[in-house]
Amino acid sequence: MSDIEEHRKKIEEVTLEMIKLLKTRTDIAKQIGDAKASLGMTVTDEEREDALRTQVTKLCKEIDLDQSTALKFLNLLFNESVKVQSDNKQTHLSVFLKAKALEEQGKKIIHLEVGEPDFKPPEEVKTALAEVYDKGYGKYGSPKGIFELRSDLREMINHAGEATLSTFVTEEGIMICPGARFAVYLAITTLLNPGDEIIVIEPAWPAYKDCALNAGIKVRTIKTTLETKWEPSIEQINNAINENTKMIILNYPNNPTGKIIPEKLQDNIIQIAKKHDLYVLSDEIYSEYSEDRGHENIGGRSVLHNDYKKSIITMSFSKSHAMTGYRIGYAIAQDPSIIDKMSKLQALSLTNVSEPIQYVAWNALGADTSVNTDIIKSRLEALVKIAKDIGLEFIEPNGAMYLFAKTKYKNFDATKFSEKLLEHGVAIAPGEGFGDYKEFFRITAIDEIRLKEGMIILDAILKESYE
Repeated sequence: MSDIEEHRKKIEEVTLEMIKLLKTRTDIAKQIGDAKASLGMTVTDEEREDALRTQVTKLCKEIDLDQSTALKFLNLLFNESVKVQSDNKQTHLSVFLKAKALEEQGKKIIHLEVGEPDFKPPEEVKTALAEVYDKGYGKYGSPKGIFELRSDLREMINHAGEATLSTFVTEEGIMICPGARFAVYLAITTLLNPGDEIIVIEPAWPAYKDCALNAGIKVRTIKTTLETKWEPSIEQINNAINENTKMIILNYPNNPTGKIIPEKLQDNIIQIAKKHDLYVLSDEIYSEYSEDRGHENIGGRSVLHNDYKKSIITMSFSKSHAMTGYRIGYAIAQDPSIIDKMSKLQALSLTNVSEPIQYVAWNALGADTSVNTDIIKSRLEALVKIAKDIGLEFIEPNGAMYLFAKTKYKNFDATKFSEKLLEHGVAIAPGEGFGDYKEFFRITAIDEIRLKEGMIILDAILKESYE
């Protein structure tokens, strides 16, 4: 017993010393983050991370320590550094909250920063809300969702061009979630373990990285550029994969660029995933807002067409049916065991999605939402024309509801500009929220009257500040 007690004391001493070293490391990471911010540098330096990873691997061999354990611990340390260095990063959400605070003070704000349709949901939603009480939907239910909704989604997916017979989806491969965001969170949290790595192609919606960091998952980013038309190269993807890589995230039509990748590139990415046995999480929430939707060769097809068993597709009623506040989306997987894993965490977290809201969504499925697609397309066309007229630089979006642009001015900082613009009543989303893009900003295609008003103010403040 005395030997055991002696060993326990040594473990306690070592553990406390590790905590002290962690505090020292965190303080240094914060100092580095402040220095990077002042120099306009990105938070993550993957070349330095790779170099340190090589040193750790070498050290493991020298001291006979399990390499996988050490690398997982290293990834956790990297994540902590990212967290402390990202505290002050401005995103579309932080700008939105500032704008709402100003509105509460009585100031008029033109919201170009949030991706929220400003038109009403279909009439079927109103009807369903009025009748759901009498229909008896309001009990505890399956964490996967009510059968009626999943059954009709299955019909829609398998028989409306979303999949071929070889990628047939069953009700057990569909799960209703409180929004697509939670579906993304469930997939990352349940399918991966702390220390695993995911690949995110940037610019990207920040929730992918945030969900991963929260779960202790290391994010490896692939930076695409305006010059490459926001397309990743196969070489970039191959170079980002290592023994800890477990998932690659796709988002097309893309938020914030509106990019839809060519079908051949999508096929090549899926082939890489198959080769390395990676999950593919495809966020297709903007699939209804895509140019020439339904045409096979536009490149906007679902990942379901690739017939890959380790793919997960996340969708939502938020954009297609203008039901953002209803908080309802869904996940699709050809392999029902994936949905089983995700549903266990959903059951633990919230039991099931509100049955009344599921009933409303079920009825909304029968609505004709093509008018919404036409509205967004028309607004995007108007936004593109205005942006060209005032000299912004961008790739024309062929999907989603955004324009991701930069100006002709050197040393332009979109974060500082967004703060100044907000003082004049216009909110935009700074590019740094989507990756290493401080010179870019995202604009949402809203109704043309307010859009034109907001863009006139934006142009005036640009010229006032930089000419």
